[in-house]
Amino acid sequence: MSTRAKSMLQRLRTATPLVIDGALGTELERRGVATGLPLWSAHALLECPEVVSEIHREYSGAGAEVLTANTFRTQRRTLDNAGLGARAGELTQLAVDLARAASGDSGWVAGSVPPLEDCYRPDRVPPDAALRVEHAEHIGHLVRAGVDLLLIETMNSIREATIAVELAARSDLPVWASFVCDADARLLSGESLSDALGAVLLHEPQALLVNCLPPSAVPASLPVLAARGIPFGVYANLGEPNDDTGFSRSEEVGPREFARRNVEWLSTGATLLGGCCGTGPDHIAALVESVSRESVVRSNA
Repeated sequence: MSTRAKSMLQRLRTATPLVIDGALGTELERRGVATGLPLWSAHALLECPEVVSEIHREYSGAGAEVLTANTFRTQRRTLDNAGLGARAGELTQLAVDLARAASGDSGWVAGSVPPLEDCYRPDRVPPDAALRVEHAEHIGHLVRAGVDLLLIETMNSIREATIAVELAARSDLPVWASFVCDADARLLSGESLSDALGAVLLHEPQALLVNCLPPSAVPASLPVLAARGIPFGVYANLGEPNDDTGFSRSEEVGPREFARRNVEWLSTGATLLGGCCGTGPDHIAALVESVSRESVVRSNA
């Protein structure tokens, strides 16, 4: 295990709040970069990697300690739709390199391992055999590219999440497992978050999270996560899916309100906090400031 990976595990054991970055895909869209399906955020790796670098640097400057590489759509399955499947390893490496250059000496780079198909369509989850082959390839690319942890994220079914976590656990890296849920703490497949956590915990991930759900839907998931007794967290979204761009941003929750809600989640024991689709560097800067202030208050209590 690398020194960075070991330091990540040590940090998780301290229960000190750890701030993850915010969205990349919707930030690209906001800055005028093409994000249409099927490539979505992977377009930028081909057309303007300098903008990806800029966004990573802004998140790092805002205080995010974990930068998620732009690998959400660098799997062969997605790239095949544009005739680029053979470049999956190359583009994954580029995405990790861009995040690493911005992370600094003290930050960590997470490799995103998302659903192979649509995050919001559990009915499109591929057969088990395809899941095993394709997730293994993508995870292999991430490990070779030098990520510090594997982030199995936006999982909408127990079946795909369990396979992805099982394969990730075979690496020598920390593994975080994150699910997209509704306001009743159920995956989009209809399965309970509690059952999903029980299934992936058989493969011993180091942290459990929920992501890409609106702030209003977060509270129901927090006690379910907390009950498992390992580090947990949330990175909520601000918007909704869109067939043309992949996601439409919402400005309903500004940076200060977003930070306030995260502090509420911190009070339930969540220690991993960040932003998903629709959030930006301003949201993360406000979150870092609020978390730091809350930590001072607690230390003086």
